[in-house]
Amino acid sequence: MKTIMVVEDDIMLNNGVCFNLQSEGFKVIPTYNLKESKNQFEKKQIDLIILDGNLPDGSGFDLCKEIREKSKVGILFLTACDMESDVVNGFKIGADDYITKPFSISILMQRVKALLRRCSIDKKDNILVEGEFEFNFDKMIVNRNSVNLVLSPIEYKILKKLVQCKDEIVTRQALIDAIWDNDSEYIEEHALTVNINRLRCKIDEKTSKHKYIKTVYGMGYMWVGEKYEK
Repeated sequence: MKTIMVVEDDIMLNNGVCFNLQSEGFKVIPTYNLKESKNQFEKKQIDLIILDGNLPDGSGFDLCKEIREKSKVGILFLTACDMESDVVNGFKIGADDYITKPFSISILMQRVKALLRRCSIDKKDNILVEGEFEFNFDKMIVNRNSVNLVLSPIEYKILKKLVQCKDEIVTRQALIDAIWDNDSEYIEEHALTVNINRLRCKIDEKTSKHKYIKTVYGMGYMWVGEKYEK
């Protein structure tokens, strides 16, 4: 059963959309503000988000941008923000579809089903099995022998970059660019070293040998799985 989160502060509208989704066989999670939506997204396995642009504690557009930075979950805007610039901005920041209010509930249901079909196809490509590891790049989940590894967002970004470039050298600068926003001020390279060491401690368990992340001195790092022992 697919799970859909409905982010809408109008209680009656939220209830109506959720009722129709449930009638179509979907599991629904109603939320009414940014804080609640972020909390539910982190805790639950969500397949699609129906998102209002204006929320009591902030902008749905900001939420869309934030989620898209770490997940490819389907996002459908359902909002009164009907200016052409709003629609264009919605797609630019990662929305998959955009419906303006007032709307047809029948059309909404068909758009939801179509989007879920597309997302189901894409989702298969976002889970990578590498030896004893399973990486879910949509949900920022890393499992080792079916046990979840608790990684910080920065550690996850480092691991994702290295795994996606397996057997290739990833320079320190490339990792810094992938981890920290390009608009950020000066980043001390020591911060990267500290996070690499923390990541190694978590994925190498209790061994002192770095089996998975190889240091290429003077150049950067490389994900090699268990082929390399320092």
